[in-house]
Amino acid sequence: MRPVIQSADRAPRLNERALDKRIGLVILATDHTTEPDFAALVASERIGIYVNRVPYVNPVTPENLRAMQPSLTAGAALILPDEALDVVMYSCMSASVMIGDAQIEAAIHAAKPQAHVVTPTAAAVAALRALGARRISVLTPYTVETSAPMAAYFAAQGFVIDRFTCLGLADDREMARISHDDIVEFAHSATADESDALFISCTAVRAAALVARIETSIGKPTVSSNLATAWMCLRLCGNNNARPAQGRLMTLPLPSLEV
Repeated sequence: MRPVIQSADRAPRLNERALDKRIGLVILATDHTTEPDFAALVASERIGIYVNRVPYVNPVTPENLRAMQPSLTAGAALILPDEALDVVMYSCMSASVMIGDAQIEAAIHAAKPQAHVVTPTAAAVAALRALGARRISVLTPYTVETSAPMAAYFAAQGFVIDRFTCLGLADDREMARISHDDIVEFAHSATADESDALFISCTAVRAAALVARIETSIGKPTVSSNLATAWMCLRLCGNNNARPAQGRLMTLPLPSLEV
């Protein structure tokens, strides 16, 4: 016997949004790390994370990083098409250096004009300044060729770089496989005594969950690419909760924030 299918006697009530805040992530096709980090650090019953991937081909070179720029607008447009996002974050630190913060913001605003745009570069600078750091040490997984523009970027932002260490990798999938213990050990050896803070670059490196452990090891504030973007995205969505277990940065507000 076939069941009788009947219509409800009224239409369902609809909330304005499924979740109060929406964060869009534009990430590399090869990215293993950003989604798990944002699921752990940012997603909640109030904040939704929505992801789209853009084409990217290894190795990590300035030319391959710049080649992503034309795909950024379409990448952002496909995240909840025709719906507003509160924040869009482009998750590639080295490409943000090569393409430029302003160019990335313009490309994403072409698709999502009302969204705050976050890049790992701008988030890292804001995080280090919030921590009061002027002298920094930097650890990257990149080659010297890819690291050099990043050193120039931080110097142009007014930071004194006491020590800059790169690990010589050219494949972001390998960067995502660096062991947790090695990240902590390299962080320790990469930190100069005179530095105010350590910055660990690359959204592929699984450093965000290790920041508190690293801070205990080196005795200094530590910022990673994904921790900086997670912190900025949370603050832009009005979440100012202090989370000391995730590192000193996660206890601080974003200066001059308007939400």
